[in-house]
Amino acid sequence: MIRTVIRARNNTVMVFDAEGEQIPEYQGQYEDVKEKILRDAPGGTVFNNWFGKAPDPTAVSAENW
Repeated sequence: MIRTVIRARNNTVMVFDAEGEQIPEYQGQYEDVKEKILRDAPGGTVFNNWFGKAPDPTAVSAENW
């Protein structure tokens, strides 16, 4: 189950479950996986953007992700 989603500056998306394991079927380029993630992500999923040179990603709402 999707727990954490991170969108990087180059529009690469990384997705993790509750144990911190990557979920490959949801990872890839933002444009290719966005709809699938938004459709399948349960309530409580943490969406993040990791743009610029920030040391950590910034949590955002699903609507602003």
